[in-house]
Amino acid sequence: MRLCFLVEEHYRHDGMPVEVIRRLTSWGHRVDVLRPGGSLLHMTEVVQAGTHDAWVLKTVSGGPGLTLLEAAASAGMTTVNDARAIRGVRDKALAAAIGRSRGLPLPPTYAAARPELLAEIPASQYPLVVKPADGSSGRAVYLVPSPDGLAAMVPELAGEGMLIAQPYVTNSGIDVKVYCVGGELYATERRSPLHPDRSVPERRVPLSAEVAAIAARVGAVYGLDLYGVDVVLGPDGPVVVDVNDFPSFRQVPDAAARVARAVLGLARTGGSSRTAVLHSARPHPVQLPAQAPVQVPAAAGEST
Repeated sequence: MRLCFLVEEHYRHDGMPVEVIRRLTSWGHRVDVLRPGGSLLHMTEVVQAGTHDAWVLKTVSGGPGLTLLEAAASAGMTTVNDARAIRGVRDKALAAAIGRSRGLPLPPTYAAARPELLAEIPASQYPLVVKPADGSSGRAVYLVPSPDGLAAMVPELAGEGMLIAQPYVTNSGIDVKVYCVGGELYATERRSPLHPDRSVPERRVPLSAEVAAIAARVGAVYGLDLYGVDVVLGPDGPVVVDVNDFPSFRQVPDAAARVARAVLGLARTGGSSRTAVLHSARPHPVQLPAQAPVQVPAAAGEST
């Protein structure tokens, strides 16, 4: 197969997707790499129907790669993930509206083009979590305890563009990150960016049925195949606080091979498998020190 990976400079040496590209190449597939942020793009020629079996996006939020992926989709080419689905989660204000309307457990969300407009949020909603609507990798995420605290932060927030604000969900300071790849769910826990004082190394953990059902539902709601979901365990149950297309897949065993197989599968079928994800995505067994070894299901052939 012939694939095109769109990779921003930020991820040029990152294991995800570099190792995925190496794995695909070793299996005999041709992989072309475009760097949208470091190249002059001849938009009327670079995207031509039939040149690739699929286009894959691994870029920073707000980068030019998504525009190029959308151009490929408009020319009828298969994209991983679906270009419209990526747009739907990279705009966190839009993602919140979509998710709440479809019944996902997301916090109430406010959006403002200028930080001073957030002053209109009722004091009863504090403390607030404020972050850029196009943010990623924990950039510029703030816990604002009071309206006075918000006023003091306006200068810091002024250059961040569209902002969202959500009431803080009381939790232990540990986020649960769920990765979905190839219809399998893998869970890790890690320190929340809002609680930098907590020393918690990221590690794989068992995934409860409740969180697994929410994570699978996220893929169906947004139309994603390869994705990550950040969940906090609040007093009223799990709450989705972020959704990422094509995340790092840290702690997923043999992640490069699993992602590579998923990309090939989507390229062959010509699109999303999200309907199957909703009904069949399942927690992957976790082998913890106190547990007996768990047999991992055999993977599909790598060379096809």
